[in-house]
Amino acid sequence: VLMPLISIKLIIILLLSTLYLHADEYVVVSNRHIKTLSLAEIKAIYLKKLSYTEDTKLLPINLSLRDKIRKSFEKNVLQMNLIRLNAYWTKQHYLGHRPPLTMKSQEAVKKLIKKVDGAIGYINIDSLDDDLLIIYQWSDK
Repeated sequence: VLMPLISIKLIIILLLSTLYLHADEYVVVSNRHIKTLSLAEIKAIYLKKLSYTEDTKLLPINLSLRDKIRKSFEKNVLQMNLIRLNAYWTKQHYLGHRPPLTMKSQEAVKKLIKKVDGAIGYINIDSLDDDLLIIYQWSDK
């Protein structure tokens, strides 16, 4: 009776540890013209409350609305759910502010970041290129 119980516990522990080890890892990236930014600064950039760092104009880039990386970014970095974020941008619209630019893929985000100084975006860490600078990293656990 003890042996099957121990085996079940062991299997559960192994499954949970496997899930933890395979948590998705994401990064906010820029080209080499932007150095490190704090989490508060990244949030302010994506809410269009911060437009410059030193003398560089910032260009935040989102992935498409249904992208799982965007959902993770909004939850873990912006710390806002979709309803709250939509309410924020509705209010900002009436003040003349537009939300960040949206791109369809991680590849498109990376291409734009490499071409435009001040552009920042978020991607899966597995998509990271050597010529991108990691500004912030988080994971879904």
